[in-house]
Amino acid sequence: MSDLLLVRHGETAWSADGRHTGRTDVPLTARGVEEAISLAPFFRDRHPALVLTSPLRRAVATAELAGLTGGVPDPDLYEWDYGGYEGITTAEIRRTAPDWSLWTDGVPPGDADHPGESAAEVAARADRVLARVAPVLAADEGNAVLVAHGHFLRVLTARYLELAPAEGRLFLLRTGTVSVLSTEHGLPVIAGWNTRP
Repeated sequence: MSDLLLVRHGETAWSADGRHTGRTDVPLTARGVEEAISLAPFFRDRHPALVLTSPLRRAVATAELAGLTGGVPDPDLYEWDYGGYEGITTAEIRRTAPDWSLWTDGVPPGDADHPGESAAEVAARADRVLARVAPVLAADEGNAVLVAHGHFLRVLTARYLELAPAEGRLFLLRTGTVSVLSTEHGLPVIAGWNTRP
């Protein structure tokens, strides 16, 4: 069985500031561009059978700069919709909700462009993505690559490992990194995590 490679997009101004960046389409910073380019040697001799990207430009640009051609935008790969917390840092949220956690408390509704999502709704999208890549991985004709966002990929990893979506809290994921989900003796495992080649 082939591996599932996860790429978190390069740095943006909002990710550098710790701002929750769901559907807001912010570009890569100069450092984010460098992070994406630094992934190219890792993918140079790999020929994935499938590349899916979030439709947001920070993910699409990361895929292109990393040399991942032929990426197909998939709306299920959007970042968690942070609703009323879009653009706000955890520190700012905790001024009024000191014990707040995205993983257990969720987000309040926002405007029409940011209605917000629960962990279960993000997990449903992750499950759909995993169902789409399963035949590609089973065919064992090349790896699949997903280029997306931190919280979404953490939820997807939890679901891949057959864990509850909130267990994504266990998987720190930095910008411009590659992670590898694989199998061992038929069971899902993490073969590499949060690495910069």
